[in-house]
Formats: sequence, C-alpha cells, structure tokens
Amino acid sequence: MEIEGLRAKFSALFPTLNERNRRIYAATEAVALGRGGIAAIARVCGLAQTTIARGIRELRGELPSAEPTRVRREGGGRKALVEKDKRLLADLEGLVEPGSRGDPESPLRWTFKSTRVLSRQLRRMGHSVSHTVVGKLLREADYSLQANQKTREGAKHPDRNAQFEHINERVLQHQRKRQPVISVDTKKKELVGDFKNNGREWRPKGLPERVRVHDFIIPQKGKVAPYGVYDLSRNEGWVSVGVDHDTAAFAVKSIERWWHKMGRPVYEKAKSLLITADSGGSNASRSRLWKWELQRLADRTGLSISVCHLPPGTSKWNKIEHRLFSFISRNWRGRPLESLSVIVNLIGSTKTTQGLRVRCEVDSGDYPKGLKVTDAQLGSLNIKPDSFHGDWNYTIHPRRSRPRHSK
Repeated sequence: MEIEGLRAKFSALFPTLNERNRRIYAATEAVALGRGGIAAIARVCGLAQTTIARGIRELRGELPSAEPTRVRREGGGRKALVEKDKRLLADLEGLVEPGSRGDPESPLRWTFKSTRVLSRQLRRMGHSVSHTVVGKLLREADYSLQANQKTREGAKHPDRNAQFEHINERVLQHQRKRQPVISVDTKKKELVGDFKNNGREWRPKGLPERVRVHDFIIPQKGKVAPYGVYDLSRNEGWVSVGVDHDTAAFAVKSIERWWHKMGRPVYEKAKSLLITADSGGSNASRSRLWKWELQRLADRTGLSISVCHLPPGTSKWNKIEHRLFSFISRNWRGRPLESLSVIVNLIGSTKTTQGLRVRCEVDSGDYPKGLKVTDAQLGSLNIKPDSFHGDWNYTIHPRRSRPRHSK
C-alpha cells in the first residue's frame, strides 16, 4: 500500500486504540510490507522501531503471552526526553538553522550536520541524547534531508516580461506566415571516454558499467560541444557535435547545416528565419562575431535573419532546453559517452511520444578563439534593430541579391 494511504489509516485508527493494540496493528502492517517494513511503519505512525519489533515478536509467539486486557495506564512509562529536558529541542533547532535563530557564533554554522555530529554537540551542551533520538526529534519537527534548490534568478531586468511577450508575438507572426522559427543553444560540454554519466539504466544485477574514477580529459578523445537547433513548429532538432571551440562561428555553422539538411527541404518558400537564443555564450547578444557570421549566412542563403534574445538570467526558459536537450539527457543517462559515434547515435536515436525527431552529425571543423571583427566589418552589416530593445531584437538582411538555395 502507498505510504500516504498507510499514514491516513494510522491517523484514523490510532486514537481509538490502546497502547498494546497500536503496537500489534503497527506490527501487522510492518510484516505485510516485508523487508524494510519496520522502518517504514515507524516513520508513518511515530512508534519506535523497537516497539514495532516487539509487536512482531508477540505476533509470532516469541514473547510470553500477556493478558490482552492488561494495558499500561495513560501517561505511564518513561517520560519523553523533551519533557525532561526542556532546552533540548530549542538547542537542536539552533544547531540545525543557526542563521534563522540569529546565532552567527554557532559551532555548527559551517559544519556538515549529520545526526551523529548534532548529538555530539548537544552532549557538549549538557544534553544526554543519542543520534537516533536526534533523528526522531528532527522528523517530528518536520525537518528532512534536502538538497539545494535553484530558485534565485538574481536581479530581474525591468523589461524581462515585456521581452518574453515580444518574443511570443514574433514567433506567432512567423509561424502564421509559415516561416521557420528555431531555438538554439549549446548543450553542456561532455568528456569523451569511459566516464561516469549521471542517471541509471537496467543492467544485470551486480554488474554495473565500469567507468573511470576521475574525470580527467583523455587527450586523444578530448571533449565535445553539442550545439542544438530546435524547430518550434515541426518538433524537430538538429545537433552539431563540435570537437573544437564553442564559438559564434561554430554556432552559425550549426544553424547553416540545419538549414541545408532539415530546414530548406520543408521551407522551400521561406524568405526569413527567426532565431530565439540566450543572451550569452556563443550566440551572445553583444557578440560582434555572432552578428558578422549571421550576416554572412544571410548573404549565402538570401534569408532575412531575425534574432530575439532571451533576457539575461533566463537561459533555462529557452525552449530548446525543455523540448530537446532534456530528452537527449534522458536518452543517454547512465551510458558512458565512450566515442563520437556513441554520442551521435545516442543523440540521433532520441525520440518522444509527441513525435520529436533528431538528426546529429559531427562537425570536425576548426573554430579558433579570439577572432576579432573590425569596426569596418561591423559597419558593413545590413542590420536593422527593432523599435523595442534593439540590443535584444534585430534583423539582418542579405547585402546583395543571391538565390536563396545557393550554398
């Protein structure tokens, strides 16, 4: 039975049962759960594991039979530790959350706080308490083991919401005109080799995939930068697996490869292309090289290329993160990325029940860092900033008339 269902049963029945019946009932549920049942039921009903274990022994006849009607009177037995030690709970909470208690001098402010560490510190403060009791007190006070959660986005740009509304409007306009709209970004760089890859997959019991202990780069294999292009209208993705630097030239080359392999065959009458991208990285809104390479792409294809950048600090809202990269990560979870062919095959085989289709190829080109775009080159751009936030939204038109399908 689900734990929440058990918790509801215990909440309803326990007030009507005496001490012995509670112990017996908890014992029957623990036996029914099997391995780990005692610990699970103890967390649900609040009885000690030793109490539930005693109930199981009674059920099995391993203890002398007690009179069914003989029950300890209400309030009998050993007093709870927090009743005898009035300062215990307050001191424990002060150790767990020293900042919220206004105690910057707490000895555990910068220390890993396990139940054993907490119990040792409490004993130094004059409390007689074990680590098991500390764990029980924390659970009763609604504490639990938790990891950090990313929720703080930093300072919010005043035009953030307006920019998202602008992007949405531009995307809908392009889609109504049956013009291509893509979301682009670089996925996390990956080491190539027999390294640990997060996640789990089914394997024979006791035979996990053996990988390296340390994540030191293998010079002969290096690392890769997967640059993705996601078609918002067709639910299709392209990934160029770059083996050199993740530069603006690499980013635009990936877009060009998508256009020739996947975009142009289905958008034969396209006159424009809309790109939604982050404000940083290889497709940064302030990157001269990014705009220069887009201008060259517009010249080669004859497309007017519009770009809408997401506001700073909102990269995780990029559509490609949720509609493409997340499924790629899920597809290759627990699989060491031992070679380029493994990476390409895993990315290319990514599919979803909603019909996502992905193509992937290795880009073995050289993309050196540090390339400079001169003022003269920048001045030659045929670029038109939008009336709203021209630094985030702009269109680059071809500088000369050329067939749109020429390479």
